Amino acid sequence: MSTKQKRYFLTEEEIPTQWYNIQADMTTKPMPPLNPSTKEPLTVDDLAQIFPRECCVQELDTENAWIDIPEDVLEKYKFYRSTPLVRAYALEEALGTPAHIYFKNESVNPLGSHKINSALPQCYYAKQEGTENVTTETGAGQWGMALSYASKLYGLEAAVYQVKITMQQKPYRSTVMRTFGAAVTASPSMSTRAGKDIITRDPRHPGSLGTAISEAVELAQTTPNTKYTLGSVLNHVALHQSIIGLEAEKQMEKAGEYPDTVIACFGGGSNFGGLAFPFMRHNILDGKQTEFIAAEPASCPKLTRGQFRYDFGDEAGYTPLLPMFTLGHNFKPSNIHAGGLRYHGAGVIVSQLLKDGMMRGMDIPQLESFDAGMLFARTEGIVPAPESCHAIAATIREANRCKETGEEKVILFCLSGHGLIDMPSYEQYLNGDLQNYAITDEDVAKNLAELDNL
Repeated sequence: MSTKQKRYFLTEEEIPTQWYNIQADMTTKPMPPLNPSTKEPLTVDDLAQIFPRECCVQELDTENAWIDIPEDVLEKYKFYRSTPLVRAYALEEALGTPAHIYFKNESVNPLGSHKINSALPQCYYAKQEGTENVTTETGAGQWGMALSYASKLYGLEAAVYQVKITMQQKPYRSTVMRTFGAAVTASPSMSTRAGKDIITRDPRHPGSLGTAISEAVELAQTTPNTKYTLGSVLNHVALHQSIIGLEAEKQMEKAGEYPDTVIACFGGGSNFGGLAFPFMRHNILDGKQTEFIAAEPASCPKLTRGQFRYDFGDEAGYTPLLPMFTLGHNFKPSNIHAGGLRYHGAGVIVSQLLKDGMMRGMDIPQLESFDAGMLFARTEGIVPAPESCHAIAATIREANRCKETGEEKVILFCLSGHGLIDMPSYEQYLNGDLQNYAITDEDVAKNLAELDNL
């Protein structure tokens, strides 16, 4: 009989009661968000015109490494946490690698992805200050689903702008949002000034996270008693997601190992930061040498081919100016099926960490990502979200490198969500209808040149 342990859980008493704020431990603090009109650093009061105030406090907090999780949020976390840490024995065997591969399975909660970890506290804080309505954007729809559910739990009305092309690719995600009571609109739309302007310039615009953010922010600014919520990019979102890595830390201890390499897919940085930052603090404070890899689409490569500069977080220019690695806020990403990764810029914290050499990006072509997802499904029995397929592909690259060198490295990656509502994407892959998308240096340079006036 085999004595190999496959999954590692925490009891409810072992679930972390605080989030980890890496800003407090960073050697070089992130540069501040700026008011686009005055170019002055934004204050909590400035940000609180759009976001729940407590989220704004967390956004700008560079002093406190540990933030208490509100008791009500912690109780709701216990609906589905802890999520399991899983040893991928079958994948290791299929690859013939000496590497030990683990994944943190965030796909097992009722919403199917890690996004609920931040949706709950954002809606909690909005409710606490008397807000009645929340708006947001969503790409693939996993954040929209999570926000729709969390808003219902806290008695809030939710309006979600979903990227038009991904609404077409993943129609059931918008159905789930409506099941939870949210109003869902394809973006760009004719319901906002930003949407009308985008459609006027490009009637066939497929939408992007940048366009959807513009519309959601505009709705929040023009609707009384309404706050905007965000599923990635900003610091407070990564803070909430740190529950992933903090749990994984304890679970790796139970497994008797510590990761040499930590990998997650990358759109704006929420699940990457959530898994990586708790481990990265040991590199900063204790001299550990863990490597951190953010796996992004080759067609939207802000980490590997973008520039570090101030840019808007949305297409219309409604958001503050953020210091980020960016392809330019007017960048129109290709219609890849990893809709949650089609974003032009990287989060502020991740951008500073990349600049400081604390991590690196790895760009993955679409077909390679689906190749990896298929192998994972056929070995570990889980159909991964197209976004998560990028992390799996990066893991396979690293595991194959270990096979070449003979190194018995420990690799940890985040399975950020399942792909059971993404089956049209897999059907296209199986039918040979998917393709890789290229981005030229000329396209990148053109988009970045438009930022010079900022």
